[in-house]
Amino acid sequence: QLQFVESGGGLVQPGGSLRLSCAASGFNLNNYAVAWFRQAPGKEREGVSCITWNGGRTNSADSVKGRVTISRDNAKNTVYLHMTSLKPEDTAVYYCARYPDFDPQVTGWGTPAAYECWGQGTQVTVST
Repeated sequence: QLQFVESGGGLVQPGGSLRLSCAASGFNLNNYAVAWFRQAPGKEREGVSCITWNGGRTNSADSVKGRVTISRDNAKNTVYLHMTSLKPEDTAVYYCARYPDFDPQVTGWGTPAAYECWGQGTQVTVST
């Protein structure tokens, strides 16, 4: 079965940090770009950050730029999202998904419809 399994979410205070993990199962992650998305209650799913197949380029949403680092370890078939200086507005379910190619176009990296093999998500709650 082709799937991602996200982990690492939880409750964190504003200003805190988290590292999310996204482990691929049933396929080799080497051939795909991967992105993290998030969805807050009542809002559309939005792209957070994307990384190309070899980590050569990353893209991040303006709302998180400077606060997130996406990375990957192809030997472990895993992609990570390190988030710092967390804000209450970062509260959402975070998902990862693969782009069906090595490298999405820069302008389209954050389009959920372009991705496949979505995981179940991990909840991130930023609150006092």
